[in-house]
Amino acid sequence: MTSFPIQPFIDAQKARGVHIMVLAICTLVMFIDGLDIFMVGKIAPAIARGMGSPPAAMTLVFVCQQAGLAIGAFVASPMADRFGRRRMLIIASVIFGVLTLAAAFTTTLLQLAILRGLSGIFLSSGLPIAVSLLAEVTPRHRRGTFIAIAFTGYSAGGAAGGAIAAWLIDIYGWQSGFWIGGLLPLISVPLMMIFLPESPQYLASRNGRDARIAPILRRIDRQVALTGEETFVVGDGSAKKGDAGLLDIFRDGRAAITTILWVACVLSMGSIALMAAWLPTFFQEMAGIPIQRFAILAMFGFFGGVVGTLAIGSLMDKIRPSRLIPFAYLCLAGTFVLLGVVPFEASGFIVVLLAMNLFQSGGQAGLNTLMTQIYPASMRSTGLGWAGGCGRIGGVLLPIFGGFAVRSDFSLQTTMTIVALAPLCVALLLMTMPTPGRTDAVRPAA
Repeated sequence: MTSFPIQPFIDAQKARGVHIMVLAICTLVMFIDGLDIFMVGKIAPAIARGMGSPPAAMTLVFVCQQAGLAIGAFVASPMADRFGRRRMLIIASVIFGVLTLAAAFTTTLLQLAILRGLSGIFLSSGLPIAVSLLAEVTPRHRRGTFIAIAFTGYSAGGAAGGAIAAWLIDIYGWQSGFWIGGLLPLISVPLMMIFLPESPQYLASRNGRDARIAPILRRIDRQVALTGEETFVVGDGSAKKGDAGLLDIFRDGRAAITTILWVACVLSMGSIALMAAWLPTFFQEMAGIPIQRFAILAMFGFFGGVVGTLAIGSLMDKIRPSRLIPFAYLCLAGTFVLLGVVPFEASGFIVVLLAMNLFQSGGQAGLNTLMTQIYPASMRSTGLGWAGGCGRIGGVLLPIFGGFAVRSDFSLQTTMTIVALAPLCVALLLMTMPTPGRTDAVRPAA
């Protein structure tokens, strides 16, 4: 009986049809995540008007949704390390889809808030599980690029929420957003069941003789020589088989790395939420720029985000992340400062806005990709999920500064300079982070 290391086998492959199929489905999952997370904010006035409430009453819905997203990141994501990536994606998609469809039939904001909180638990698990599965099926030399492509789906989903608000709400009502947001995950379930393989590393971490592993490896490479006598091992540095607990992401020299990543996610995702919620208001209240005028230029930000995500994904396959990602966050801090200095009417303003979105999306995508390299398969979804949960907490806390800055009559330059401290701290933290051991190192066969 021989030992068969799975990770070195996958890393030696060329990109094939099975990799493209997994990429396509994971990108769809990310698209659904982006659509449903940002959609409610974009159709909030229509929801409040339809229920006869003032827009400020939507605060309860936003708080419950954020709470659900945080709970899901801490609870639902680690379940993928216990029950499997494919199974949890299917379960989460079904439950989330049904809850989102039910939201279309609510008649009070309290009902909607409860359903958004519950659906957020399962929505937030989609991104870390999809990234984990994609990282485990994709060859190492294409991993950064593939994860970056999947993250463009997240950006596209966020933009699609704007399209719903612009073109469908007036015709079909606010309920149309929840119809689309609920049907998409349900439609994706048959695709997952037919085309999406389970992570072979996950299966091997639980039972090296699992009969499901060999067919998956043959889908990746039809010429692989398997005798049926192999004992499959992960081969990525995983220390033990079976279920991974939360404390495992702090073991084997990962305590300092995990702590730094959590703080970095709080600051990074928190600043993203802050800018998404308050940037148009900053320019209206502090610079006299109408929200409509700012929104026209902000539409170009989507393209900067896509370019940044793809660029950093490709570069992470060539440049050490410990250099590349801090550079992105340093540049992001610089663009924040420039937004407060460059006049809105200047031709260079749109360049700064594009650069901000490029480095913001690219930096966060790079941070997520880095975590797939740090955490082995046995705890990858847990590591990504808990870091994302910390980021959700930042998404609740940092936007509080936006209201404080507006009430305190801060100038735009002062406000943007203070906001720039968050990505600056992320860059400094990542520069001091210990160099992680390679989790995809090849182990010799037994």
